[in-house]
Amino acid sequence: MISYSRWLMAGGTALLTVQFFLQYFFHFRQMGVTQGVLVNLLFFIPSSWLFSLSILWLQRQGRIGWDLFLPGLLSWILTSSLLVIAAIINIQPSWNNTIQIRYAELASAVVYFAMNAYYTTTNILGNRRLRRALSNFYDYETGDMLYWMERSVQMLSLIVYGVPIIIFFHGFFLIAFALLILYLIYYLVFCFVCYVVSNDSKKVNEAETNAVKVKMDEKNDMSVDDIQRMTAIVDRWVASGGYLKSGITMQTVVAEMHIPRYQLAAWLKTTEWELFNPWLTHLRIEEAKRVMKEHPDWSNDAIATQCGFSSRTYFQKVFRLQTGMTPSEFVER
Repeated sequence: MISYSRWLMAGGTALLTVQFFLQYFFHFRQMGVTQGVLVNLLFFIPSSWLFSLSILWLQRQGRIGWDLFLPGLLSWILTSSLLVIAAIINIQPSWNNTIQIRYAELASAVVYFAMNAYYTTTNILGNRRLRRALSNFYDYETGDMLYWMERSVQMLSLIVYGVPIIIFFHGFFLIAFALLILYLIYYLVFCFVCYVVSNDSKKVNEAETNAVKVKMDEKNDMSVDDIQRMTAIVDRWVASGGYLKSGITMQTVVAEMHIPRYQLAAWLKTTEWELFNPWLTHLRIEEAKRVMKEHPDWSNDAIATQCGFSSRTYFQKVFRLQTGMTPSEFVER
């Protein structure tokens, strides 16, 4: 699965590299805006398509149907056809600035925008689905495995939504946008490499598989006695400080409690948090509040480590989301 996604990412990067080299060596922009736009459109469309497919391939564990594959291919064919037809109608080389070529470029830019709007929306929905699948199996730190996906979609959005407009400019705005694109592409590829190296896709696959099983397990309602028994088990585990371990999973928690996973999942459904992530985060935030009251001089790094958060920045982010204030503001109050 990762191998195919890696090749898709490499293909998109290679196309952009070729595009930049062509622009540099043949000086298309010096010939005129039209020449530069032609090359940009013909390379940016398949490149953005491959980048989007690379992310979708991982999100869906390689289950990509024709509904996801065809839009990019058809967009590139349509764009190429528009530019070729415009040149044939005018009976002039494609490098000439003609009204037909200009209209074809504008139409192609609209096609490019629509294609990426489709893939961006699909990627966003896919990230939400994965986060939901993971929310009942891993603590929020493992949500970082989806961080690059979400940021990559945002980065791609900046590129693809800006390209149809910026490529018609020249001068300072074009140079600034080109530098921004280089940075965003570097960020996208770097995060992808880090994701592959971390091999976190195995967790995604396990979470999605388990999510289906738990949906079946959770259909069974818990009796009052079962709830009381589970509450006692959970209280003992909380008292032992098990929730303060960073990177724990639902599987490791139920192993420490010596209960089946479905029992903890069913018990969580009876609480206000319902899922593993929100419940675990609540426990850690409450512990962080206690620590800050007892040790107001402690740094955020020390508090994050003490309370099971993977980093200071993540602790600060979650604390603010949960309490509406920063850790320092909490200490002051």
